[in-house]
Parts: sequence; C-alpha cells; structure tokens
Amino acid sequence: MSSIIDVQGVSKSYGGVLANTDISMQVQKGGITGLIGPNGSGKTTLFNSIVGYHPIDEGSIRFEGKEISKLPVQSIARLGLLRTFQQTRIYGAMNGVENMLISLPHRKMRFMDSFGQNSKADYERADMLLDFVGLYEKRFLKSGSLSFGQQKLLEFAMALMNEPTVLLLDEPTAGINPTLINGLIDRLKRANTEFGITLFIIEHNMRVIMNMADKIYCLAHGKMLASGTPQEIQGDQRVVDAYLGAH
Repeated sequence: MSSIIDVQGVSKSYGGVLANTDISMQVQKGGITGLIGPNGSGKTTLFNSIVGYHPIDEGSIRFEGKEISKLPVQSIARLGLLRTFQQTRIYGAMNGVENMLISLPHRKMRFMDSFGQNSKADYERADMLLDFVGLYEKRFLKSGSLSFGQQKLLEFAMALMNEPTVLLLDEPTAGINPTLINGLIDRLKRANTEFGITLFIIEHNMRVIMNMADKIYCLAHGKMLASGTPQEIQGDQRVVDAYLGAH
C-alpha cells in the first residue's frame, strides 16, 4: 500500500510548551492505522494539525502528495480528510436525519437542487447510513435523547455522509457501553472494507486497536516512541514501560 498521509518532521508548540517534536509517520491508503500513547503525549495535537485546526510550526504534512499544512480546515475537509472528536459534535435538538443533512456542507452538497433544498438522494443516503450504524429505527428521535454511544454512532454516520477518503477518529470507543463496542468495531471495519475509507484512529482501548490496526504508532512526551505491527508494539518494552504497563 502507498501512503495517503505523509507527516515529516512536524513540530507544534503552545506558549513555549512543545506538544509535538519532530514527528514523522505515514498512514497507508486503504488501511487502518492506530495512534496510541499516554494522556498528554501529543496525539490529539497531531490530529488537529493534520486536519488544519492548529497550523504546525515546522515540518510537512502531505495528503495524496499535496502539501496541506498551510491550508484552512474547510479546504482540507473538501479534499476528503475528516475527523471525529472525543466529545461528540451533534445537534441535540435535531433528529438523526436532520443531523445527517446538516453535516453535508462540511464537504460537498452535490445532491442539492437548484433551490438549495436537499434532494431525494440526500435523504436516501442519510437513511442508508443511519441503518448502517444501527440507528435507522431511532432516526426521528431528538439526538440529545440518544445514549452517548448512540451519539458517537450518529457522529460516525455524519462523517460518512461526506464520503471521506480518510477518517480520523479520536477515541471512538471512549465512554461507550461495552455491549456497543463490538458493534462499533464491526462498523469501522466495514467502512474500511466496503466503502474503501482509510482509517486513522487514536484509541486507549488496547484490545480494540490491537485487533483493528495494520500498523500502530506510539507517542510519548510529544515524540515518536515506536512504530510497527500490533505484535511488534505489544512486544516493545519501551511501549510497555511508557503506556501498556500502566493498564
């Protein structure tokens, strides 16, 4: 597989505090890449830099060969690179279908008609994706009434509505009832295989990420500590000392 995201020598600081220092890594096209590390190791900062929320101080970030480190968030999103968050960003007063439709401007509104109204194709895609994540029967409920896990599934469906090329997921299983985790894992894998979406995942649940990812990177204190297959990472004493040994 070829790399779709290429991070080289990236550094980012906040008020003199180095959050990322000389980070280099590649996300392989069509695969599932994991990012682990203790709290405060710089994982979310790296995600935010990749999608344009926090411009980097040094280095290069390329997406499909194109330098994106100086592009604004919306320009990066239109290229097909989207992310989800630890805390869901849904509209609680809206139902599931309305949330799906309002998410469209983040990428493209290709199906909008000449009067600016969502077309039949929009509604059909929204229903299909809500069914995909298991929320079809709840699609007309106010989203604020859904459980936290269901809200995360809705946010995942909203991201899929934009037909991303790469989806960055920040701790997708955090706060989810254990009974829902296996269903979420299954849907993430299906999004990768059936929709062809490359996944880049921050995850603290080691069972989840070890069973999903093709390759895993581990950060510690804002620096790259280790990288390799799940088996290599599990056997790396530096990772065990810095992170896995604390769980």
